[in-house]
Amino acid sequence: MAREFELCPGRCVGGDQPCFIIAEIGQNHQGDLDIAKRMIRMVKDCGADCAKFQKSELEYKFNKKALERPYTSEHSWGKTYGEHKRHLEFSHDQYRELKKYAEEIGIFFTASGMDEMAVEFLHELDVPFFKVGSGDTNNFPYLEKTAKKGRPMVISSGMQSMSTMHQVYQIVKPINPNFCFLQCTSAYPLQPEDVNLRVISAYQSAFPDIPIGYSGHETGIAISVAAVAMGAKVLERHVTLNKTWKGSDHQASLEPDELADLVKAIRTVEKAMGSPIKQLLPCEMACNEKLGKSVVAKVAIPEGAVLTLDMLTVKVGEPKGFPPECIFDLVGQKVKRTIEEDETITEQAVENHVKKVKY
Repeated sequence: MAREFELCPGRCVGGDQPCFIIAEIGQNHQGDLDIAKRMIRMVKDCGADCAKFQKSELEYKFNKKALERPYTSEHSWGKTYGEHKRHLEFSHDQYRELKKYAEEIGIFFTASGMDEMAVEFLHELDVPFFKVGSGDTNNFPYLEKTAKKGRPMVISSGMQSMSTMHQVYQIVKPINPNFCFLQCTSAYPLQPEDVNLRVISAYQSAFPDIPIGYSGHETGIAISVAAVAMGAKVLERHVTLNKTWKGSDHQASLEPDELADLVKAIRTVEKAMGSPIKQLLPCEMACNEKLGKSVVAKVAIPEGAVLTLDMLTVKVGEPKGFPPECIFDLVGQKVKRTIEEDETITEQAVENHVKKVKY
């Protein structure tokens, strides 16, 4: 069982803890602070554990030519990629306002630090944990510096190989043991055949001492629910107020009703995972009393006879007697009284009777 650690104050992940659900607002707020607050409120109302954004210090994330590149996409908020990103980027003061709002309504707040300077700001902002986006997972200097901050880390693995993830583990683990990996495929929207949920199991085997989770960009909720059933202890999904809004992430995001359904489904699945011990449960007793079968006499059996298999059969009997799994144990036992044809074989009728036990 993967170890537990405290991801947020009072909230552990891993082990038998419930799945920690991150609602990735990202930049689906359209650069509007009021929409961002509405989205924080929405994810709180839907039952998610954390509202997450994406913070960049653009001159540290992109070089000059990348920012000056013409951006003519239908999703563009400016003539150049830099203008587009500046429209969507909140200031430090706006981030402080959003974090304060999240605290007021009672939901955890964090962001992906998309470059080293963004991580510095988020550390100053005192977020509970750092999210490492897939684009920085193989950025080893960034990982080292982020790990040294001492905050828990959630690390996505889109676009990476297993070999790279082993390197990530070897870099982060000695510095900061409180981290987890998320299986992720970086496509928007993600097609089912590219999800590869079995990587969750591969990560659980390769890294048994850290929790494993899932970051999904697919449509719908079924795949994310399956990930939790496979043991994902952290789940991240993009969210939006309206999938038709401008922006490349909206189509792969969950609207409020979908997010609420996802949270409800995950909590139901977690209850259903239950115990690995197979036994007759109290809730099954009524059905067992009504439909559970017993060993009965196939023929009339005289007092003192030694039971053979051809004397016995299995039926729903009244009263209850030996359960069917005891039929072979009854063979060779002597009966203490005459048993009529079709009569239930009871313990009182058999010498040295076999005790009825349901395991």
